[in-house]
Amino acid sequence: MSLRVGNLELASPVVLAPMAGVTDMPFRMLCRHLEQEKIGTVSGLYVCEMVTARALVEGNEKTLKMTRFHPEESPRSLQLYTSDPKYTYEAVRMVVDRDMADHVDLNFGCPVPKVTRRGGGSAIPYKRRLYANIVAAAVRASGDSGIPVTVKFRIGIDEEHHTHLDAGRIAAEEGAAAVTLHGRTAAQRYSGQARWDEIARLVEHMAGTGVPVLGNGDIFAAGDARAMMDATGCDGVEVGRGCLGRPWLFAELSAELRGLPIPAEPTFGEVAGIIERHARLLAEVGGEEHGCRMLRKHIGWYLRGFPVGGDLRGKLARISSLAELSAELDPWRDSQVVAEDASGARGRKGSAAKVALPEGWLDDPEDETVPVGAEIENSGG
Repeated sequence: MSLRVGNLELASPVVLAPMAGVTDMPFRMLCRHLEQEKIGTVSGLYVCEMVTARALVEGNEKTLKMTRFHPEESPRSLQLYTSDPKYTYEAVRMVVDRDMADHVDLNFGCPVPKVTRRGGGSAIPYKRRLYANIVAAAVRASGDSGIPVTVKFRIGIDEEHHTHLDAGRIAAEEGAAAVTLHGRTAAQRYSGQARWDEIARLVEHMAGTGVPVLGNGDIFAAGDARAMMDATGCDGVEVGRGCLGRPWLFAELSAELRGLPIPAEPTFGEVAGIIERHARLLAEVGGEEHGCRMLRKHIGWYLRGFPVGGDLRGKLARISSLAELSAELDPWRDSQVVAEDASGARGRKGSAAKVALPEGWLDDPEDETVPVGAEIENSGG
């Protein structure tokens, strides 16, 4: 089962969702390497951490670092957070002119209050004309470069303000090559169950446009991806929180959807080796101290479901050198323990809450005024 996005032909319809502080180059490379080792090929799309269009245009050093790709990464996929057609156009032109990526995705899924209260993220699709102007600007900037522009959004702001059907239709009309729906409203954030039935509604709504629909939400195992595609008719899946501490998940998803044998879940001994590989990849990019510090946030995810005790968790969360990490993991190299299923705990968190919006935001869905102060750094959706 393959997926075509513009001129990109993917051997498997699986996409790594951008997550701030997680889907950096070392993590993407680890996912790619594990897919290659377990099923013999790299077949999906691994998207870099989301970057802000304005920061990219203005040459922000941190933002530029986040857009770096390893020479082995192909196709290179970059996601932009944007709320202004002007900066959208300039950012995509920059990507094209500097050959920075092979694919650009626009994120309208972020539900974080500091973003939505300024009119950014998942607040934008409610403003139909503003949203259309942004998508159109990106497609226009891409021009004849062959770089496809895709769009990600949620069901809507809340149960009273669904926007996904309009968002899909508008994206298709403005030339987007694919759309992804996270099956939750902004009000849900990451709580409760993803609404796969709404993904199915979008698929039906998009029929005849030729624009693929990807589903996102509550995919934690290979069977979940198959179940979503069977239940909704979507063309592919995007996976975010399900892969936290499980960079091997993409090999399993790809195998399931391509009819290949699904690799066995790794033992803790194997996971110990993967943790060490992750640390070394991080160290190659930013130095050993930086690599060990960046690894710490992943430790809890890697250990979830394994009966290893709090002592090891605490020690690994405080490591400061690769040698120290190796020494702490050595006693576990031969462990044959397999994690208990903790998949749901990886992705569903928090609770639903009223969405913070600018005053009067819901008054006029046709208002195309660019929100003030929405071009800020944020964490995805």
